[in-house]
This record gives sequence, structure tokens and C-alpha cells, in this order.
Amino acid sequence: MKALEGKIALVAGATRGAGRGIAVMLGEAGATVYCTGRSTRGAPSDLNRPETIEDTAEMVTAYGGRGIPVQTDHTVISEVESLFARIDREQQGRLDLVVNDIWGGEKWTEWNTPFWKHSLSNGLMMQERAVHSHMITSFHAARMMVKNRSGLIVEITDGTDYSYRGNLYYTLAKSSVINLVTSMSEELSPYNISAVSLTPGFLRSEEMLDHFGVSESNWQDAAAKDSHFAQSETPFFIGRAVASLAADPKAFSKTGRSLSSWGLSEEYGFKDIDGRKPHWGNYYKTIKHMY
Repeated sequence: MKALEGKIALVAGATRGAGRGIAVMLGEAGATVYCTGRSTRGAPSDLNRPETIEDTAEMVTAYGGRGIPVQTDHTVISEVESLFARIDREQQGRLDLVVNDIWGGEKWTEWNTPFWKHSLSNGLMMQERAVHSHMITSFHAARMMVKNRSGLIVEITDGTDYSYRGNLYYTLAKSSVINLVTSMSEELSPYNISAVSLTPGFLRSEEMLDHFGVSESNWQDAAAKDSHFAQSETPFFIGRAVASLAADPKAFSKTGRSLSSWGLSEEYGFKDIDGRKPHWGNYYKTIKHMY
């Protein structure tokens, strides 16, 4: 029996990147996964990328789980309410795991621009996309989980602390998620529900591969443009991190903590889908003096 056979999961923001990798690896572990996002076949989001939630759901099923695509804009409360009502109805009130991976701030981030010169509307949009959406989704997830007095909420972010990340609005969005987990864990702990934040290392997402003009088959060629890329990880690595955590009967002991894909790899022993075992934490220590 697979470790997550019979478990019900929601991955919010499963269209591409870490969200897709997480959804698929939960499928590999046997879970039923609701895959949500804005991009569907024939109707891409404003990011205008080719990936869709239907593609992700089919990958979940191909890997051994059951993928269910549901188009949802997680900044729209009524759409999120409808999503959770559907899960409640179809799964008889059961929801074991929610992963918040909503981001969508790529086009709004103005790197190397001080906040007073940065577009304020773009900066506020980043908070709506990457913080408000997480709050709305976790609000409804908690309501379902509290009824069952069990569950795990995983907030995907960038980094494990509150340090500056190169842009004020980006930093605020990513560190706010960590603070959200700290507070949620305090209020959810009495109900046996855990909440953690989780970061990948240098993520080899579809968008990043396109940026470097490579594919997964020749991704190492991009190291000539950026040596750090040699230490990158596929989205499936953080996917196996979430799957391992969700299958751990002692996962509650980690509630409120900021976790990393490489740290959980050390603890649980999983590898990336390509057989590598990247460790961005160790690598970053060697280059920290450069920044």
C-alpha cells in the first residue's frame, strides 16, 4: 500500500513549478489530489504560460494517484468557497492535506528597484496574489480540518527566515507566509492540525528552464550562464519533501516551523526524481560571502 493511499489533498497553485511537482509526487504516494489554479486548456492566466491544471491532474493520475483539476482563482473568495464546498461534498467532509503554492507575482516584481521607486500597485498586487490568497485558502481549509481534528497545512515560500530577498515587496510576500504559519500553528495545535512553511532551493521550474533556453534533458548547459544553476532541483524534489512529511506519523512535532526541501531530504532520505540529492543550504553557505 502506498504511503498516502486514501488521503485527500489540495494543492493550490498546481499549474506549474513547485505546485505541479508537489501534486505529482503526492500522486506517486497514492493520494487523491485536487489540482487548482487559473490556467486551463484554452484559457491561460495573465502569465500566458502553456502549462494547465488539466496537465498536472493527468500527471498525478499517471504517477499512481487520482488527479482532479478545478479552475480556481484563490484571490476570489467565492471561487475558493465553491472549491471547498465541492471537496466537502465529494469527499464526505474529509481533507487531510492542503498545500498553498499560489504565487503569480513574476510580472509584478521590479528587481533592483527601491520600494519608493517600485510601482506601488505592483507591490500591492504581489501581496494580494501571494499572501491574501494563502490566507483565504487556509481559512477554509482550517474550517474543514477542525471538524475532523486532524490535518496538515503546508505553505510554500522562498527561504526559511525573515531576511531581505532583493526586493521589499517580494520579501514581504515570502516572509509573511512564514509568519502566517507561526500564528496558524498556535491556533490550530489544540485541534491536532499542523502548519509549516517549506522552501525549495534553486527551483528548476518550467519558467526557469525557458529563461535559460534549456530543457530538463540538457539543463546542466545553463550552468555556463549561471554557475548556481548546477545546484538546482526539480519541482519533484520539494514534492517528495511534502509527500514524506504528510506520511510521517510524527509530523505534528514540526508544526510552526520553517522547513526546507534539502533539510527534509536529509531527514527522510528521499532523492530528486533524477537521482540527485541537491542541498541548497550547504551550497549557500559556501557562497554567502558573495552577497
